[in-house]
Amino acid sequence: MSLKTNPTCLSCSLLSVFLLFFQFCFAQPDFSQADALLQKNQKLLGNGVVALIYKDGKVIHSKELGEFNAKTAAPIASCSKWLTAALVMIFVDEGKIKLDDPVSKYIPIFDKYMKSYVTIRQCLAHTTGIENDKGNLLKMMQRGKYMNLEEVVNAIAAKEISNNAGTEFHYGAIGPNIAGRVMEVVSKKPFDRLIQEKLLRPLKMKQTSFVNENGFAPNPAGGARSSANDYINFLSMILNKGVFEGKQILSAQAIAEMQKPQFTSLPVKFTPKIAEGWHYGLGEWIQEEDANGNSIVVSSPGLFGTWPYVDKCRNYAAIVLTKSLLGEQKKDIMMEFKAAVDEAVGQCAN
Repeated sequence: MSLKTNPTCLSCSLLSVFLLFFQFCFAQPDFSQADALLQKNQKLLGNGVVALIYKDGKVIHSKELGEFNAKTAAPIASCSKWLTAALVMIFVDEGKIKLDDPVSKYIPIFDKYMKSYVTIRQCLAHTTGIENDKGNLLKMMQRGKYMNLEEVVNAIAAKEISNNAGTEFHYGAIGPNIAGRVMEVVSKKPFDRLIQEKLLRPLKMKQTSFVNENGFAPNPAGGARSSANDYINFLSMILNKGVFEGKQILSAQAIAEMQKPQFTSLPVKFTPKIAEGWHYGLGEWIQEEDANGNSIVVSSPGLFGTWPYVDKCRNYAAIVLTKSLLGEQKKDIMMEFKAAVDEAVGQCAN
């Protein structure tokens, strides 16, 4: 008896193999563990929570809880510093300023108060030596009744120094606000309008603004409002070495400089508890480093609970946007969230 092959069965078998291969190749990461973590801690996170994960040119996952969705705009506190630093680096790319320029070159009042040595780099890295608010992050976010950034920075120039510039790290609002004022002087435009034109509009961040709703001075260090949809555009640009939708917003060199740990050997006078043990770049924390001290994960968590980060090793970016004060317990949740996302996206690419 001869064995005959059924052509129909063979075709079915080949189709099944193909479908299995297709399913394997295009299977989506499973973020159920990360979602469950946010769901479990929704009340602690402020009820309204939205998380977005970006990888391979698109948002691959979103989770929305409570009254928040990806379009909800909320205060983002210190996440603002990352945006301000990026604006400064645009001016560096354009050759209009240098990071190691003294701020007195643009704001002469710093000469008057014997602070001519403070540089733009030191402003972005929180090493100005100018007396900061005494470790109260909420106070750092509150602005006095100044009507414009010039008044804010003139008052800063008159403050006492706690140490020489470049000799200690003291996280706060002073440095970024000085840097923001330098940009105003160079461009001859107010900060909130300037950052719209140079950064936010090119990144299609339509719901993001530094305008103070009470009519007071903008706060480059912590006064922005944004949405998860908007901020993930910024993070995608950072992840893609300055490119957004095919357009170079920042040079790859500027991105690398921002992500380089600055002044790592300096004593720390003040750092938030959520960032203890981390180094600082320009406008962003170095959340994880490799054995050679190079940044792997960079982030800029805000006082009101929003936590954006970029994982260069696993080639993805994420943001968890909330509206409740950030504390040690919420840091633990964010670390668990990242671990769950890491497991879903896989091992480091390099």
